[in-house]
Amino acid sequence: MRVAIRVTGVVQGVGFRPFVHRLARGLGGFVGNDGRGVFIEVEGTSAQITAFVDALKKPPPLAVLDDVRVREVPERGETGFRILESPRDGAADTLVSADSATCDDCLAELGDPQDRRYRYPFVNCTNCGPRFTIVRGVPYDRPFTTMAGFAMCADCKQEYEDPADRRFHAQPVCCPACGPTLRFEPGGGEPLEAAAKALREGAVVAVKGLGGYHLAVGARHEAAAKALRARKHREDKPFAVMVADLGQARELAEVDAKAEEVLSDRRRPIVLLPSRKNLAEAVAPGNRRIGVMLPYTPLHHLLLERTGPIVLTSANVSDEPIVHRDEDLYRLKDIADAFLTHDRPIHTRTDDSVVRMDRGKAQLQRRSRGYAPEPVRLETTQHLLGCGAELKNTFCLAKGHHAFLSHHIGDLENYETFKAFTDGIEHFKRLFAVDPTLIAHDLHPEYLSTKYALEQDVDLLGVQHHHAHIAACLADNDHHEPVLGVAFDGTGFGPDGTIWGGEFLLADLASYRRLTHLKEVAMPGGAQAIRQPWRMAASYLDELGWPAREDIVKLKRSGLNSPLTSSAGRLFDAAAALLGVRDTVNYEGQAAIELEQLADPGEKSAYEARIDTEVHGEDLIAALLDDDSANAKRAARFHNGVARAIVDTCDRLRDHSTTVALSGGVFQNVLLLDRTVENLERRGFRVLTHRQVPTNDGGISFGQVAVASRATRPSRHLW
Repeated sequence: MRVAIRVTGVVQGVGFRPFVHRLARGLGGFVGNDGRGVFIEVEGTSAQITAFVDALKKPPPLAVLDDVRVREVPERGETGFRILESPRDGAADTLVSADSATCDDCLAELGDPQDRRYRYPFVNCTNCGPRFTIVRGVPYDRPFTTMAGFAMCADCKQEYEDPADRRFHAQPVCCPACGPTLRFEPGGGEPLEAAAKALREGAVVAVKGLGGYHLAVGARHEAAAKALRARKHREDKPFAVMVADLGQARELAEVDAKAEEVLSDRRRPIVLLPSRKNLAEAVAPGNRRIGVMLPYTPLHHLLLERTGPIVLTSANVSDEPIVHRDEDLYRLKDIADAFLTHDRPIHTRTDDSVVRMDRGKAQLQRRSRGYAPEPVRLETTQHLLGCGAELKNTFCLAKGHHAFLSHHIGDLENYETFKAFTDGIEHFKRLFAVDPTLIAHDLHPEYLSTKYALEQDVDLLGVQHHHAHIAACLADNDHHEPVLGVAFDGTGFGPDGTIWGGEFLLADLASYRRLTHLKEVAMPGGAQAIRQPWRMAASYLDELGWPAREDIVKLKRSGLNSPLTSSAGRLFDAAAALLGVRDTVNYEGQAAIELEQLADPGEKSAYEARIDTEVHGEDLIAALLDDDSANAKRAARFHNGVARAIVDTCDRLRDHSTTVALSGGVFQNVLLLDRTVENLERRGFRVLTHRQVPTNDGGISFGQVAVASRATRPSRHLW
């Protein structure tokens, strides 16, 4: 008998065709890539075909099967099995693999003096290496990648064409004779040795990675770390550190078994761990945590052998996206002293992903390299685009049963970042053959993502910010029934014209209703109150009748540039300022992050807030001011009080639902999240939290698409 098989999913660029070729020994037929995935025809006995299809469902490590469809076709009498050339026409409808860390087999070659790829910084195979960042189009074949300009030498071509070889049809295959080359500027000499020497001597070195350039300094070199911080104008935000192996990771941070697993995963994210303070103070000043990652390219492995732990942070000018093109290196001229680079182009800039570990749990805080563009499952009958938020922007395209959440774009505050946003959307549209018929956007009229949406000539759907947060959590958990949605974050435009951010919603994917919220207070100075938490402290003091700065009180009471907000983020800011943690911030969420670090995790008592038609957050501030205990206890009691207020409010609303979804950037606070989940479950609630998508604004675009997937009658402006 003969069957035709169509396989969809992440099946290109992951060694799937050679895998099929090996399975088909003794059978006739062929396998090939096209714009929809992988197509197979195989001929043999009924028993052979059954065994083949069963084995096909246990794919190579990087492959993710979405669907395998089999149908019988006429026999041809074929006895040999071959791999076909990919067609150059037809609509793209396949999935693209994320970049993957260097596999153990390639690392063995890298360290083998007898191997022709010994110490070659670009070794890769079908099980590892660059994928998404080098793909220009589909099908995933060399001419559609940035490796197109590197003609394979005879030895690489032989491996590429040998079904028994690990590099059979590995598109980025190369070697020192035919592949990319490394260089160090300024000066000459062996590039790796020169770069390592510069790092040891305190230089700031720009290093070309998979998704863009990083800035590197020695992680124990205090002067170098301070210089990097000054040149990047990055006053306080911690730097990430790359270490050679788990042993070095344990020297710098507390690493449990789950953290080891996440650190060693093929995605190789930055993992936020409790710090052992065994590095330069300027790397993470005043921070209890340190971001650690393991090498994910051969170049990183070779460099770390020579340097020890290094700071590795995105190479960009303040507020701009990461530099990824060689022609843009001039942007780093006032930051980097030297450049370790190479001639393989990066097509898509992709920042490192970030995971926070706490008590054996992993929380995805930035979904980018290693994760994007692999899809999240979502059912829709339309082609959709979600434009995301203004901060931590991502976009999301969807069709069929896939939502393609983009890599991290960043804060849409300048032309370069906005261009990365618009270029990224066009690239994803081509890559995944999505032509949106409905675009979902935030309600905030000044968001650049909203302005982009309003310029498109298709149907539009305005999605309230906090509904998008809860919808993202629901879709992330494949939950379709109404829930009590607790959306706690910093800022979100409310339909009533106020700034929301401490919301209790009755919501499903299609709609929401605001049940209650944190009591509104004024934000004196508007956006200035976000950058200067002392303003929120003054606002809460005045709310309570306590003395506060007269000019701020006058501004607040005048209503001029003092919008009302129910934001939980601003409540945390006020508490941080009143405890002397932080009067002004240098990056988003800094005051709340440092307040969490101050809190004593062993403290169990909690402040209490009144709950009537609103949740009185000002009561927590009053209790904090009346408490003369140590600040660590007061910070913990404040956290516990917020968690208690959430749980008590949900208890009052349980007639609406006994399932609670938690979303929003405030729930990146693991102390708050743990206390809230623990006590909700103790009260008999089922609790949904994020799994594959960040709880912060990086998940908003996915939530927008989830809401749009349930829209039945879209119009030009469906607000």
